[in-house]
Amino acid sequence: MSPIDLDHNATTRPLPEVVETVSRVMREACANPGSRHAAGRAARQVLEQARETVAAILNAQPQEVVFTSGGTEATNLALFGLAAGSPGTVVLPPAEHPATEESVTALEARGWTRHTLPLASDGRVVPDAYDDVAWSDVKLATLMLAHNEIGVIQDVSPLARRCAEHAIPLHVDAVQAVGKIAVDFRELGATTLALGAHKFHGPRGIGALLVREGTRLAPTQFGGHQEAGRRPGTECVALAAGMATALRLWHEHREQRTAHVRNLRDRLESSLRERCAPTVVNGSREHRLPNTLNMAFPGIDGDALLVSLDLDGVGVSLGSACASGSSEPAPILIAIGCPREAALSSVRLSVGIDNTVEEIDTAVGRMAATVERLRQSAKTPGVSS
Repeated sequence: MSPIDLDHNATTRPLPEVVETVSRVMREACANPGSRHAAGRAARQVLEQARETVAAILNAQPQEVVFTSGGTEATNLALFGLAAGSPGTVVLPPAEHPATEESVTALEARGWTRHTLPLASDGRVVPDAYDDVAWSDVKLATLMLAHNEIGVIQDVSPLARRCAEHAIPLHVDAVQAVGKIAVDFRELGATTLALGAHKFHGPRGIGALLVREGTRLAPTQFGGHQEAGRRPGTECVALAAGMATALRLWHEHREQRTAHVRNLRDRLESSLRERCAPTVVNGSREHRLPNTLNMAFPGIDGDALLVSLDLDGVGVSLGSACASGSSEPAPILIAIGCPREAALSSVRLSVGIDNTVEEIDTAVGRMAATVERLRQSAKTPGVSS
């Protein structure tokens, strides 16, 4: 039984061209890019070419690209770097990625106050929520461009507009968005923006933080001058080149990729709604990533469904891989008003460019059989699922 991966929001398989790039650069440009000899200059050239590629695709300047170990470090670097100085209020929606949630909790321990923007049932910020913010007290704002669990794409412009009016730095977590939808750093109006390569078929261990030119970002790590003093440590040239390759390939094939994954997701959704009724799609069906489906299967336990599907060779998720291990419902589902029972019966399904129509149909068959069995077991006292 061939395994079927429906958990592409957790990570993606590096493309062959990416693996080849990383391998070639490790062989041919293995010197320290900070060294002043010929080999070091060659490595520096590869690193700066990668920086230019990332900047061009995301509409940033090369000097605004800071390479990091991934999206989590990028968000930490942004939030703690922008929060240097006296405490104030940080504005954000509820149930953000753990990289943000835990960073804000740490800021609260330092005297900061959290102002939570309420979400509508579709997962987007309530339009008039910004009117209730005491903007004179706000010193930082942050939100995810695309939610990692329900795939909902936020309208950043209302928050960006308020932040611009009050000279407040805005961090955008675009880790789940870059490489899936078009992301324009300038158009978003963000001060900083985080991305991670392994979400778009790049290598793990590399990401970037875009930092608007002229922004004061206090260092959170010390030990070197690299990345304009914002992220010390010898840069991993091969991984940066691999990320740039992955992003370039997405950019070149984005229309075909988007159409492919949207077709697979819609096929998956319609088939599950037909064969596993009753079902509920969580979050907006209009404003969401083309590859993401968060669905509730009332009457069964989502954790039992995940385990059973794993045994049947179908990989799904209950939410963020960074928050796995919790038996509580996904916070985002509670935040959008999903009843606890429905939230506990929900799973995240995220398709990728390497999935096929045949895989989707096979997965639907396995899921339908599993859902039926679990529902029957739940109705029959004393029968284990």
